Amino acid sequence: MSDLPFYNAGLRFSCTRCSSCCRLESGYVYLSENDLSRLANEFKMSYTAFIQTWCRWIPFDWDSERLSLKEKSNFDCIFWNDHCTVYQFRPLQCRTFPFWDNVLCSPEAWENTGMGCPGINSGELHSREKMEDLLRQMGEELVIERKITRIGGV
Repeated sequence: MSDLPFYNAGLRFSCTRCSSCCRLESGYVYLSENDLSRLANEFKMSYTAFIQTWCRWIPFDWDSERLSLKEKSNFDCIFWNDHCTVYQFRPLQCRTFPFWDNVLCSPEAWENTGMGCPGINSGELHSREKMEDLLRQMGEELVIERKITRIGGV
């Protein structure tokens, strides 16, 4: 067996801006400090005001929460309105899709993601190095997390 990943020769993907990854299905868009800074600056808001207006805290494990963008009641991203209204300032999680570790873990995961995304397996050829650089960025640019205290230590 080869130690090379299935994407060693590269994978094709070009965003068609279809918004299938942004709409109609519940999910979380976690924010890093860089994401928060970029978006708050674009909206000319303080971090606190931006978080109160556009974000929510999502339970992560027994003693922490992660900062995520809100969703509309139909599960669309809060910034989707016939298109991504913050496309050039979108979070790293959005910018690196579909090159996430849970999508690049196997050919089956890649193909399953492709069932909902017309950009997968078409368009630009992304090298293994490019994909691994995106994975590295995701690993280095940590999402904002805060500790929570449970009442009674439970």
